[in-house]
Amino acid sequence: MAKLSIIARDKKKERLVARYKTKRQTLKAAGDWAGLDKLPRSSSSVRLHSRCKLTGRPRGYMSKFGICRNQFRQMAHDGKIPGMTKASW
Repeated sequence: MAKLSIIARDKKKERLVARYKTKRQTLKAAGDWAGLDKLPRSSSSVRLHSRCKLTGRPRGYMSKFGICRNQFRQMAHDGKIPGMTKASW
């Protein structure tokens, strides 16, 4: 499990990106690069990092499900993901 402070920091960045989204789009369309420089650095969507919704793990993230590979495997074995079965041949 990731540290709670890191998970909270990422949530704060998500809120900041959502807050400045329209303003960033208008400044980009106008070509006002000086205005973009005055906005907070973390308001850019490029600075977001995908994390597991259950554990906060940053690596092995499966965007289709929103969880990391470890949790995906555990949930698939437990039958919590509909339509997912263990492969056997």
